[in-house]
Amino acid sequence: MASNSRRVGLIYDDQMCKHFDPDDEYHPENPNRIRSIWKKLESSGITQRCIVMNGKEAEDKDIALVHTKAHIDLIRNISSKKIGLKRNKIAAKFNSIYFNEGSSEAAYLSAGSVIQVAEKVAEGELDSAFAVVRPPGHHAEENEAMGFCLYNNVAIATRYLLDERPDLGIKKILIVDWDVHHGNGTQKMFWDDPRVLFFSVHRHDFGSFYPGGEDGSHVMTGEGPGAGYNINVPWENGRCGDADYLAVWDHVLIPVAKEFGPDIILISAGFDAAVGDPLGGCRVSPYGYSVMLHKLLEFAGGKIVMALEGGYNLESIANSVQACIEVLLQQKPIAGSSEAYPFESTWRVIQAVRDKLSAFWQPLAERLPEKTTSMRTPYIQVISSDSEDEYDTTHTVSQELEKDIENIIQPFSDLKVNDGQACTISHSWRAELSKIDIWYATFGSNMYQSRFLCYIGGGQVEGMQKPCIGSLDKSKPKEIIWKTFPHRLFFARERTATWGPGGVAFLHPESNSDEKAYMCLYRITLEQFNDVLLQENVSNFDMNSPLFDLTDLQSIENSKCVSAEAVKNGWYHNVLYLGKENGLPILTMTCQLSDIDNFKSGKVLMRKPSKEYANTLIRGLVEGKQLSEEEATTYIQEAAGRAL
Repeated sequence: MASNSRRVGLIYDDQMCKHFDPDDEYHPENPNRIRSIWKKLESSGITQRCIVMNGKEAEDKDIALVHTKAHIDLIRNISSKKIGLKRNKIAAKFNSIYFNEGSSEAAYLSAGSVIQVAEKVAEGELDSAFAVVRPPGHHAEENEAMGFCLYNNVAIATRYLLDERPDLGIKKILIVDWDVHHGNGTQKMFWDDPRVLFFSVHRHDFGSFYPGGEDGSHVMTGEGPGAGYNINVPWENGRCGDADYLAVWDHVLIPVAKEFGPDIILISAGFDAAVGDPLGGCRVSPYGYSVMLHKLLEFAGGKIVMALEGGYNLESIANSVQACIEVLLQQKPIAGSSEAYPFESTWRVIQAVRDKLSAFWQPLAERLPEKTTSMRTPYIQVISSDSEDEYDTTHTVSQELEKDIENIIQPFSDLKVNDGQACTISHSWRAELSKIDIWYATFGSNMYQSRFLCYIGGGQVEGMQKPCIGSLDKSKPKEIIWKTFPHRLFFARERTATWGPGGVAFLHPESNSDEKAYMCLYRITLEQFNDVLLQENVSNFDMNSPLFDLTDLQSIENSKCVSAEAVKNGWYHNVLYLGKENGLPILTMTCQLSDIDNFKSGKVLMRKPSKEYANTLIRGLVEGKQLSEEEATTYIQEAAGRAL
């Protein structure tokens, strides 16, 4: 069939934007996700090449194919006026869920839209389709909403084709879930059903990545008649990219799909494994997604239905969706290349999956040749913080790989891990330090409260060139006060990754009674302080232990400062003790005293801050009611103009 005759369906309905978090306008699962996609598709002309449809609400009887009556009743009624103020209390009972007055309509439209396009593709009216829908669905279980998901859209459409439309001849369905999180809900709904081959590739991190526990492990292969029809490929770490995913396609998914012979493919198309996603921490490119999809077109006569799941970087999600629809239209990948090799851990995971499933799928019985698995990339640390500039000599990334992994950010997932399922090795220290409060004293851009909250909740404010990843505990500070301290404020370094050209603020580690620094103090937990300390210095993927622990806290009152050795290459790894306030220790982070010599000698430049950065400091001082705008401007200019 000629590429220009491909009948590709595209479904979108702005009514799904009525679902949003009433208490958090910056929630990652927000209406801008699908709006940004639709804007991209319209501006690129793709909508004119597709068959565009409006959303259609699902019927209760169809949703009941996978969900209980109690769950359906809850979602149907959650937006009613009678529920009103009870919504937040009800939502709090679930794992990573919010409700508002538009949630019911959006959930019904999301599920119904996926049913609609799946039916049209199965009937042959469309060759393939993409449903730009929200809320997502793959975490939703039979009787429980979770992980931003209310109804399990793909599972409902799958069961609808199999049970409600047997006349269409759809007897075997392949579900491919490439969202960065495991599709726990979908897995459970087809656990013992040999008509459905469920394949999920996801970050697992040995059970500590959302949704947590062992459901996403490679040993979970189904049971009874469905044994062998559940395939999990669980990444051990973040930063997996095109090469890793394509290796899984070539050595697990494609061989099994050939033997299974699906009649149609449904893709849980989450794009939170894309480069720059704030929750995923992986690095799949639009080109990578296009190749993954193209490899699946050889099955089921190209009958593919894609339904949006996760993906929280608006640019990445829009570019990735566009790339996929181009594949559906043209039957070939977009232009691009992928030169990197998979991680060593990727080959280890692939072989473990093949070993576990070899009894069910003959193509997986042979061990991968050493020649194949020897082509791998070492797992490396990536510097990604304000501490990153041309003077930083701590990069361990090779020249060849640097471009491939730029803009990667380590996720502190916004999602909650179910009680009892989190990896205790990774997070036991968090429970302990979450009970300890300290004052974090800020002297730079963090004096501006909205900027500081980026380190807690994730995101960016005006002037910042890249977002923060946020803390695991996103609770706002319990208290905010201002104090002055006898320390010198100054500005140094050539540029930063966050603010661009210009110096950033430092506090001289030694006190001086002739100096006066204005500082905003936030009362946060010691756990949160560790997450801020990490983000201020380096994006480090090993947080199995704290950077600054209780022993450090006990000793710092006498030592006055403690170096966080795990991030010693960062600019702000020196934790400084400034006394106590209401019985709680006051801590800040700055350079070491030895760095002052480099600033004085000119080895590292002293430099005035950029306009955007300076304005952020001034705004913090003014909004904190410490100085007038004129006084704050003078304060910053004087600090930047004096030599050490």
